[in-house]
Amino acid sequence: MTTEAQEQSAPLVAVASADAVLRRPEAGEHLLTAMERERAARFRHESGRTDFTAGHVLVRLCAARLLDVPVAGLVLAQQCPDCGLADHGKPYLPDHPGVHVSLSHTRGVVAAGAGFQPVGVDVELSTRGGSLSSVARRVLAPAELALVEADPEPERAFLRLWVRKESLIKIGRATLDTLGRVDLSALPLTVPPGAPLRSRYEDLHLLDWTDPEHAAAVAAVSTAPPRIVELTAVG
Repeated sequence: MTTEAQEQSAPLVAVASADAVLRRPEAGEHLLTAMERERAARFRHESGRTDFTAGHVLVRLCAARLLDVPVAGLVLAQQCPDCGLADHGKPYLPDHPGVHVSLSHTRGVVAAGAGFQPVGVDVELSTRGGSLSSVARRVLAPAELALVEADPEPERAFLRLWVRKESLIKIGRATLDTLGRVDLSALPLTVPPGAPLRSRYEDLHLLDWTDPEHAAAVAAVSTAPPRIVELTAVG
């Protein structure tokens, strides 16, 4: 496969504010299924409903770009492999079984990915409240924990590992119970704003990005090199 063909078939990853996604002329709750709208309605606060809706729209935008089809024709579904319910679990496109999708949302920021290869994405605000490191001993390998504790900014270092590991869960390479056995200590913890950082873990391609506009840590992982695309600019 040529380099151009590889780039065209690479998994697509997009990150944007929830508001920017929903400003797209084709975006809105009308794209969501009845199940998705029911789930959105469960959020107590409007901000939560907005983030949920934007995430489910952005993943459709990624898939539409990948497939070169109208976004309105894409149906997104989820199903839990453990309980079988369709209101949570790994997202998929029933009408396009050869396409893999992933999505993530935090306060005001959403991320999504779509590819012909398995893809997982995660986004977290760098300035989020609370202490993520409170769970560090449960989800980090010993070598990772040592790096985080020695880092001048341990919360930032932990957040970088956390989004990577969340991406691995979404691609099916780890679970919450096995995260402590996944050792990413060989990968750099510092990802300056600007160009994405690319690295490898076993057979996987990792993309790390610090999004300066949203003060967010983003990670994407796939068996092929993911690429970040802009999907929210309104022409």
